[in-house]
Amino acid sequence: MVVCGTRPDAVKMAPLVTALRQCSALETTCCVTAQHRDMLDAVLDVFSIVPDDDLDIMTHGQSLSDITARVLERMQGVLARRAPELVLVHGDTTTGFASALAAFYAKIPVGHVEAGLRTHNRYSPFPEELNRQLIGRLAALHFCPTQKNKDELAAEGVTSGVWVTGNTIIDAMKSTVSADYRFENEALRALDFNTQRILLVTAHRRENYGAPLENLCRALRTLTQRFGDVRVIYPVHPAPVVRGTADSLLGGAERVTLLQPLSLTDMHNLMARCHFVLTDSGGLQEEAPALGKPVLVLRRETERPEAVEAGTAKLIGVEEEDVVREATRLLTDQIAYDAMADAVSPYGDGRACERIVQCVLHMADPSAPPPEPFST
Repeated sequence: MVVCGTRPDAVKMAPLVTALRQCSALETTCCVTAQHRDMLDAVLDVFSIVPDDDLDIMTHGQSLSDITARVLERMQGVLARRAPELVLVHGDTTTGFASALAAFYAKIPVGHVEAGLRTHNRYSPFPEELNRQLIGRLAALHFCPTQKNKDELAAEGVTSGVWVTGNTIIDAMKSTVSADYRFENEALRALDFNTQRILLVTAHRRENYGAPLENLCRALRTLTQRFGDVRVIYPVHPAPVVRGTADSLLGGAERVTLLQPLSLTDMHNLMARCHFVLTDSGGLQEEAPALGKPVLVLRRETERPEAVEAGTAKLIGVEEEDVVREATRLLTDQIAYDAMADAVSPYGDGRACERIVQCVLHMADPSAPPPEPFST
């Protein structure tokens, strides 16, 4: 059973669901919690995946406790009825943690896709850092995107059932990005990528609510005032605190376009055509380097240090002057820009799902050959 509940879950698990279902030796079901209802459904539609079970937990203003309790309660019945031999959860979402806990209570082994990422700061990202660590304690199989992730688990004493597979997001992007893509969003269709430098911005982390997000918005206004060919495209997270800040500080600003969240294909293809990315997202730190786009990370630490070490990403925090300085550097220093754009992505070769399928088969039958680990 593959479980997902949020857009990031679905993006990274959808190609795995497809790969598992193509394996005749496995019977695969997909269960969604719908922690994010609309955004989840939109991604599943892209990959033509119809869930076998839908917990439909989302309510307006839901808290982390609400999500955890409803997933635990409703997953119990699904697990009893389906009786899977393995439950696969993803990453660091509350859906992933609560589903892993439900599987543990049912004494069903858990496989953790995207295991071993750490910031070692339990409140940043919150609640994702502890969600991921707790899933790691519940899981029997750990599918690590990189060797560094495997090393992190080893440092915590987790050495059994650990595999380096690459990240499934690279697999997903093989089917979402195309040179002749036509944007669904009308505002994106109107962009001139030849005469304007497009800065793609996302910011939604809880730790950036309030003053940090306000700093970012002021910095973006400064950049568009300083560079006449720069346009900011900011798909704004629907959380009221995020939308309210963006609207109040950037609404009506020249060459700043605030959008509703984009479809997966629009987002990936905008990323492929933009100049560079400013983000506090985890997934974009993996996606943009695979497309040759520099990433300025609007955080003080990251559970994805490989991109920073490879030179494709840079941690810059969310102080206004720091954002302006680092963005200005990429807009004025071609050598600095090329160094980040040309660095090799450390996150995968598009075969992560294939390796995970082989790991599952090896778990079911130890005589089956394990996969060759991914390495950069």
